[in-house]
Amino acid sequence: MTAKSAAAAARATVYGYPRQGPNRELKKAIEGYWKGRVGADALRTTAAELRRANWQQLAAAGVHEVPTGDFSYYDHVLDASVMVGAIPERHRAAVEADALDGYFAMARGTQDVAPLEMTKWFDTNYHYLVPELGPDTVFAADSAKQVAELREAITLGLNSRPVLVGPVTYLLLSKPAPGVAADFDPLTLLDRLLPVYAEILADLRAAGAEWVQLDEPALVQDRTPAELNAATRAYRDLGAPADRPKLLVASYFGRLGAALPVLAKAPVEGLALDFTETAAANLDALAAVGGLPGKRLIAGVVNGRNIWVNDLERSLTTLGTLLGLADRVDVAASCSLLHVPLDATAERDTAPQILRWLAFARQKTAEIVTLARGLACGTDTIAAELAANRADLASRADSAITRDPAVRARAAAVTDADVRRSLPYPERATAQRAHLGLPLLPTTTIGSFPQTTELRTARADLRAGRIDRAGYEERIRAEIGEVISFQEKTGLDVLVHGEPERNDMVQYFAEQLTGYLATQHGWVQSYGTRYVRPPILAGDISRPEPMTVRWTTYAQSLTTKPVKGMLTGPVTMLAWSFVRNDQPLGETARQVALALRDEVNDLAAAGTSVIQVDEPALRETLPLRAVDHPEYLAWATEAFRLSTGGVRPDTQIHTHMCYAEFGDIVQAIDDLDADVISLEAARSHMQVARELAEHGYPREAGPGVYDIHSPRVPSTDEAAALLRKGLEAIPAERLWVNPDCGLKTRAWPETRASLENLVAAARTVRTELSAS
Repeated sequence: MTAKSAAAAARATVYGYPRQGPNRELKKAIEGYWKGRVGADALRTTAAELRRANWQQLAAAGVHEVPTGDFSYYDHVLDASVMVGAIPERHRAAVEADALDGYFAMARGTQDVAPLEMTKWFDTNYHYLVPELGPDTVFAADSAKQVAELREAITLGLNSRPVLVGPVTYLLLSKPAPGVAADFDPLTLLDRLLPVYAEILADLRAAGAEWVQLDEPALVQDRTPAELNAATRAYRDLGAPADRPKLLVASYFGRLGAALPVLAKAPVEGLALDFTETAAANLDALAAVGGLPGKRLIAGVVNGRNIWVNDLERSLTTLGTLLGLADRVDVAASCSLLHVPLDATAERDTAPQILRWLAFARQKTAEIVTLARGLACGTDTIAAELAANRADLASRADSAITRDPAVRARAAAVTDADVRRSLPYPERATAQRAHLGLPLLPTTTIGSFPQTTELRTARADLRAGRIDRAGYEERIRAEIGEVISFQEKTGLDVLVHGEPERNDMVQYFAEQLTGYLATQHGWVQSYGTRYVRPPILAGDISRPEPMTVRWTTYAQSLTTKPVKGMLTGPVTMLAWSFVRNDQPLGETARQVALALRDEVNDLAAAGTSVIQVDEPALRETLPLRAVDHPEYLAWATEAFRLSTGGVRPDTQIHTHMCYAEFGDIVQAIDDLDADVISLEAARSHMQVARELAEHGYPREAGPGVYDIHSPRVPSTDEAAALLRKGLEAIPAERLWVNPDCGLKTRAWPETRASLENLVAAARTVRTELSAS
């Protein structure tokens, strides 16, 4: 096919779409099902209606080929585990008794059975459920979900493409099951898994699929020759059968590197590649391997992870260059649109000038369709859209919102002394222990306590004018009093105020900093039914006034025990926001760090002796390629130290991280120079404690003993057993006792019981230590 005919064939598609519905209908239906208010049939009906609405909206917008199978009740990797029969033994009876309840038990656990481990999906804030595999794993095909959803779309008259997690990525994301040797490599199961995938592909072909998309984002990471050989074998075998659909292998989140020639030579009919700014090297690499003669290329030129309008002319230039490199070039976003909100036009409180800069899933779909039309029919056919796009880009670039000379001058004046504590850790630790007087194995929580319906109602009533500010603050004071009283009665050693005034750990601060914009309906799935509204970091950042001092000092006035000040760190403020893309991330991080430094110093000046600056996103923001790690970690750790470096030696600085793979950033954790770090460890059975020990981490640490993403209450014995395992890696004088994460998503009954058991476990183990 010539470049001209490839252009004429250009069509629009997407890899996936937000699942929740315009008003988070899916979240409400699932949580209603968990509480017994919604039946299984009603839940399935809601899900089917949302799928249908998504597909029809995409088709009406001009998308030629809609994705199926990307919809999930909880997580698409968990769906893949069900699809290939990789059900953990401890959940098998529940799944056999009731497939839906068993599915949710794998995701959330039950009182008697622990859930699957959860961690971040590459460098995003989406969490997936980690498959558990071992040498005895037996795979079995279950294509029912994928076939049923394909048939739903075909019945609607839509051209449809099922989307599956690819077999290589599935195995690379898996971990050894409990009881399996830690050095077991799930990739050794590839030859056992491929026939199951082949069977599923045949089922989809029989159900009417012309194309099936196999997602292999793990191949954009550094991969060994053995792993690349596994990819070669996988697609050689899957490409062989005659009764299969056409195969489209999709990668995203970065450049493919050595995996590109592997996929280019594979006997598959198409590749979907990322061609945004972060993956521009894919274009040169594709040319270097001779392109994709005879194959389909889906070009991801619209960024599927940010919310800024696309530069249409730049994307058209990229698409034009690609025309000679494939038999057919289609247009898409760089990844699933799962990672952005649904519709920017719902933001009716956003200034029209700013709304012009934003593109959520529906707007990105329109950009994709426009680009496909321009590629197929010529730029004259989209002249009006190009002119409007140029004006939108210029409006943002020229806006006073984006630049503050005073902020830039302060950031430029930062010195090496600003990013260092005044004394080294050993001397600080001595001063802090004398000042705080904490027992061995001190107990604390991560920060937030349950966000009750009453609290959410109070915030809604304040926004709607049903109560005044004084009435709202009285409610907050009462909640803080209850949280402090409970912690004292329970016997926790370092208390928190519970954060009742905070809607979200990032949004709360963003609303008080200049340069941030808030949304009303910009919900994005984080995990399961947990949705967040990432704020939009649009301009230079500063802190007009203290943000947390008032409530922290009020809480401290209610107790003689230390109350932690609670802040969100600079990297997490970036990672869990939609960040400006017109300057390096390191520059933006420095601005945020300086704003937080002011808050840390004000807390310390007000008498707060323990200050926690959370950085759960430090690992998830780590670039996917090792060659890019040093630059990122340099500015990320510097930003943390800049935010905390100005306090006295006897002020104890904590940080917190959760639900990520920490082993490859242990040195960076050390470089933060925090006095205490708390980390998720319950689902991973204290793996992070072992990783800290292997590194020789010299400071205090609290690997979590209570998995807060499950409704189950860990017993005293269970928490004590985890503590003993932690003590195998971390000396008692440096070990803290805490949950995995904040408690805002939990209900009060399970929170009370779990924390009481946590404190009892700490006392049990203290007694054991004193007797030994």
